[in-house]
Amino acid sequence: MEQFERYHHWLIGLPRFIKQLLMVFADLAVLPLVFVLAYAVRVGDPLPTIAQPWLVLMAPLLTIPFLYVSGLYRAVVRYLGGEAAIAIFIGMTMAAVVLAASGSLLGLEGTPRSVFIIYAVFGMLWLGASRFLVRRYLFWALHMRERPERVAIFGAGTSGIQLAIALSNGRQYAPVAFVDDQREAQGSLIQGLPVLNRQGLGQYVRQGKVDTVLLAMPSATRAQRLRVITFLEKLPVKVKSVPAMCDIVSGKASIEQIRDVAIEDLLGRDPVPPQGNLLGACITGRNVLVTGAGGSIGSELCRQIIQLNPGRLVLVEHNEFGLYTMERELAELAAERNIEIVAVLGSVVARGLLEGICRRYGIHTLYHAAAYKHVPIVEMNPSAGVRNNIIGTFAAAEAAESAGVERFILVSTDKAVRPTNVMGATKRFAELILQGMALRGSNTVFSMVRFGNVLGSSGSMVPLFREQIRQGGPVTVTHPEVTRYFMTIPEASQLVIQAGSMAEGGEVFVLDMGEPVRIHDLATAMVHLMGYSVRDEQNPMGDIEIHYSGLRPGEKLYEELLFGDDGVGTRHPMIMQAREEAHPWKVIEKALDQFRIALEVGDEAAMRQLLRRYVVGYAPAVHDVPQDTVEPLRRDDGEAPRAALH
Repeated sequence: MEQFERYHHWLIGLPRFIKQLLMVFADLAVLPLVFVLAYAVRVGDPLPTIAQPWLVLMAPLLTIPFLYVSGLYRAVVRYLGGEAAIAIFIGMTMAAVVLAASGSLLGLEGTPRSVFIIYAVFGMLWLGASRFLVRRYLFWALHMRERPERVAIFGAGTSGIQLAIALSNGRQYAPVAFVDDQREAQGSLIQGLPVLNRQGLGQYVRQGKVDTVLLAMPSATRAQRLRVITFLEKLPVKVKSVPAMCDIVSGKASIEQIRDVAIEDLLGRDPVPPQGNLLGACITGRNVLVTGAGGSIGSELCRQIIQLNPGRLVLVEHNEFGLYTMERELAELAAERNIEIVAVLGSVVARGLLEGICRRYGIHTLYHAAAYKHVPIVEMNPSAGVRNNIIGTFAAAEAAESAGVERFILVSTDKAVRPTNVMGATKRFAELILQGMALRGSNTVFSMVRFGNVLGSSGSMVPLFREQIRQGGPVTVTHPEVTRYFMTIPEASQLVIQAGSMAEGGEVFVLDMGEPVRIHDLATAMVHLMGYSVRDEQNPMGDIEIHYSGLRPGEKLYEELLFGDDGVGTRHPMIMQAREEAHPWKVIEKALDQFRIALEVGDEAAMRQLLRRYVVGYAPAVHDVPQDTVEPLRRDDGEAPRAALH
């Protein structure tokens, strides 16, 4: 058997020129027999006496050049298609005509002219069948050598068929069957592959005939895909997907590009199409500034904004590489649309810098996405969280107001609702700053948009889970009952833009995130869809263990989007407006002064106490400092500040 496989490998590895010569010699050897067979069929004698024996040799000598000219021998056997059939038809037809004409000139007494027609037909059958058999052999031999994954394609529509053709010409995957829920397709053969129902797929998996299931349903809704994925999750098989048809048509992806199942497919909620009038209201033809332009949300905001044709787009980012990457990504599209891109390296804490930028570039709309967002890191570094999320937001808002910016939209988070961590508390206070500025009156329309986790953001759990599964586990989940809201980055960014367009001043908009997802269920589904089983008490021989690491500092079991049920609808079905109390501006001013003093002296305990005082519902999970243990803060000049805690 090993020697047999070595022979296959040797044959496949021959130079293409040698393979072409082998095909030519094979045709030279067989075509005389084809002519004799045609003669025998015509005269009805299995051992005919041929009147002109020289025709037996002349037939292949005339046919081979015509087949070469028609392009048959230039075609790669493994990729033969309709053009090969055309080449065979043209070559054999021309050969038969010239052969008959030559015979007429030289004398054909005793040779029926229909022999040449039969020869052409039999020659086409031989050439087509031989190429098909060689093609099948090469695929079989390649699969013997490469050991490709055996895949079943879920979806026998156009995308599935194109996928099967593409994969058949490759070496990584070997299609073995289609699966389709359409009864009229079940039981048929497509591209030589059987079309199974779901039960048939289960049998194939249990019999070890399928390693991976590929989802070829690019036009299906998330709800439809979720139903299929829920079924496949129960089978011990890997599940992957092909790109969406819109990406294939636009050239962003090709049909044979295989990827893991997108986690948004597990949410089961289809995104609501954006409302064009809301998307472009504050952007089209306007000068727009985005802070935190290199972050997960900020960068997607920039991508969405540039599609809406602003007059100018200013990127503000304190991370040099993030700014460089974003500017480079947008440069080509901006040049095509004659949009000016301005990249500014700097921090939002620098009020003068932001005001100068807003004045110089005539900014109309400012999206404030710059923030420290990682809960455990900010919990351990409250000074950085206060400086960036609170002082930075106030500096940006003041700069925008002073420069005459028309709209200022803060990107907020669900962690600002009854926060248990410094990050959430600082983001809620940032909301209070804008609410206070709107209450005291301003020519700038301040608003904020609050939403939960976005899929694919930096440091998010989904890529981490995927990497942990690939490494053999364990998958780390903080708590078996922890839940989170999820939304895709593009969807969240579009909703932020639309919400900002509806603002009149001081609104807290809340995005409809659908139903919260239990993280344990998410991790379990990802383990199953990547072809593994969960190792637990019920299945001690499983592949991947789910390890509970405990809630991190400041984390909550459940996130909320509203303080209560107080939320009213808006013009957009996925955007609500929260009804929440705000502090008078004098209170906000006093608090800001206290935060600045605490930052000056590095008193993190005071910062936490200030957050507890001014952020309603803030209940720190850890690092809580009793109020009576905090000493009053003192300025350098000895004056007792208004921030003194008592």
